[in-house]
Amino acid sequence: MSNLANRIEEYLKMVLQQADEGYIVLQRGFLANFFSCAPSQINYVLTTRFSAERGYLVESRRGGGGYLRIVRLGLDPEGKFQRLMAELIGEELSPERANNLLTRLEEEEIFTKRETILIRSIFTSKVLAETSSAPDILRARMMKEILANMCREDVNI
Repeated sequence: MSNLANRIEEYLKMVLQQADEGYIVLQRGFLANFFSCAPSQINYVLTTRFSAERGYLVESRRGGGGYLRIVRLGLDPEGKFQRLMAELIGEELSPERANNLLTRLEEEEIFTKRETILIRSIFTSKVLAETSSAPDILRARMMKEILANMCREDVNI
């Protein structure tokens, strides 16, 4: 299923990139017919690859006149970025959500590939479980601190 999921993801990202409005509206049934798959496979791709951590908002209405709206969330330098990240991170951050968020930040060129690799290495469950009884809480606090410092204008810390 991953090959099909990859094709669906690539198609949706391509269509979204071409959209002037920053969002697309599609019907789940159309996508299922287009890719010759079950609607549940479309749902799988939307759930796993178009999450808020990855920079997307998916609105869905089921039924005959139902639709899918996929919105690409933008990042701006005016403070909304930090608030958005704090909301996305919350009080706990699982390894999977952390990886999704790091992938997004690298795609948005907030982090370099090297920075992403370094942060991933300290966020592993192996490292955090050995040092903390609550690794998801520690991971969330560390990510918030990293993002706050990455957004600083004065580099002298």
